[in-house]
Amino acid sequence: MGLLGQTSYFRLQAGVFALVSAAFLNIYITQPVLPVLQEEFASDMVRVSLTVSAVILGIALSNLPFGYLSDRWPIHPMILTGGVVVALAGGVCALTHSLWVLIGTRFVQGLFIPSLTTCLAAYLAKTLPGERLNVVMGAYVSATVLGGLGGRLLGGWLHPPLHWRYAFVSAAVLTLLATLGALWAMPPAPRPTGPNHPPAVGFPALLGNWRLVRLFCCAAGSFAIFSSIFNYLPFRLAGPPFNFATEQTTLLYLVYVIGIFMGPVAGRISNRLGGGNTLIAGAAVLGAALVLVALPAVTAVVIGLLGVCTGFFTIHAAAVGILNRRLTSGQGRANALYVLFYYVGGWLGITAAGLVYQRGGWSAVLLMVGALLAIPILAGLGERKGETG
Repeated sequence: MGLLGQTSYFRLQAGVFALVSAAFLNIYITQPVLPVLQEEFASDMVRVSLTVSAVILGIALSNLPFGYLSDRWPIHPMILTGGVVVALAGGVCALTHSLWVLIGTRFVQGLFIPSLTTCLAAYLAKTLPGERLNVVMGAYVSATVLGGLGGRLLGGWLHPPLHWRYAFVSAAVLTLLATLGALWAMPPAPRPTGPNHPPAVGFPALLGNWRLVRLFCCAAGSFAIFSSIFNYLPFRLAGPPFNFATEQTTLLYLVYVIGIFMGPVAGRISNRLGGGNTLIAGAAVLGAALVLVALPAVTAVVIGLLGVCTGFFTIHAAAVGILNRRLTSGQGRANALYVLFYYVGGWLGITAAGLVYQRGGWSAVLLMVGALLAIPILAGLGERKGETG
């Protein structure tokens, strides 16, 4: 266990899992209630979707600064600052009656969420022994799943949709508690010493390494697919032939539960079959799932959504594991770039899919995201060639 004993290790895992879950809890609160926001603020589909994409854009923009800082500064103060700011901004979201204030405050939340995620990923890469990193990063991904699911359930089911403001209050309290708990569980990261320690790798060097860049692109493409499907799912299901109420649509987000298990499983599969084969398998599952969600039948949509989650989280967990195994230094910067690509892909996917949906409907969205499957497939082929070459 390196510097950590067995008890400390599991305490750390619990603290990290809680903090990452709480961070992601804040991202998708408004997603299941977008039609409610559209009516309450008398706005259109694309504008209210900014309450989700503004968070993602904020995350994308602040990842590089936090990645740089996590390689140079102690991580604990950054986590404390981020947790407090995200919670306070959630309180503002709960109180405002202006859509633009809501969007702007969500952007602020996005700016500080990387202090709870990117910095933490760098901390894990520096602290945990290499032989456990694949599985541990899979568990980290599982925490993002639980948080994403929890935020959607808070916004559209646990609190009635018309009372979406209470969801922000709940998320703020949970974020503060998780921040304090994680800080208590996290020992200081070891500071490398000695002349043989490799120098920190800068952003240009990381971006000049094609083996890393294709993993970054894999993150962008796969998350663009995933975020597009789930962001416009409420609009698809609100119309014929489904005519779902908000609570019914929100229940379908329970398919996210499968992602909690797929994170560690994908890590183990990647250990056994290789990262390249795991990426290709995830893309194949995701492609089959897109065919199912195109069908006008509830059963097909549910099975398809399960497949979307299985395929996406397999790709995501495998890519994160490959990336962090490959790094010997610059973990903060590399994870920041990964998450930057990831959320820029999600932001572009949501924005483009909204425009496509308005012009061509659900089928056009599925065609758009289906074309993006080429990205994880090509990344997987490149990884497989590198693993066997």
